[in-house]
Amino acid sequence: MARLLIVHHTVSPATQELLEAVLDGARTDDIEGVEVRARAALVATAADLLEADAVVLGTPVNIGYMSGALKHFFDTVYYPVQTDTQGLPYSLYVHGDNDTSGAVRAVESITKGMGWSRHRPPVAVTGRPGTDARQDCWELGAVTALAALERSEHTEQG
Repeated sequence: MARLLIVHHTVSPATQELLEAVLDGARTDDIEGVEVRARAALVATAADLLEADAVVLGTPVNIGYMSGALKHFFDTVYYPVQTDTQGLPYSLYVHGDNDTSGAVRAVESITKGMGWSRHRPPVAVTGRPGTDARQDCWELGAVTALAALERSEHTEQG
């Protein structure tokens, strides 16, 4: 069975809405054969990541950067998994009050250094999440679950 890992820092009603939309998309009945695991960034481990076929990262913007919790996750897993997660498909959603570019840039820099493959452009939401933002996160969850399924099937065949 394919595994999708969702590593998130959810501290506000806005980030909770986005996480729930990602989870709903990833767990849609239209996609079978994918186990979805959501882990808070402060408790997600290298073992969680090594079991994943794809990952969704979620963070609020804190002082123009990703959350300290997501940074802690990267600090914890970077070296232990670096060679074993080359090519891992990932997606990102970010919430900020007015600007998300610094957080997006930071996450993309780290994931590039880890050799991960961005599956689709980040969902960057500013202000209160509306219907479009929730739909974008639903789609992010669904397509990244499909990426996990494709990677799992490719790994089994290879």
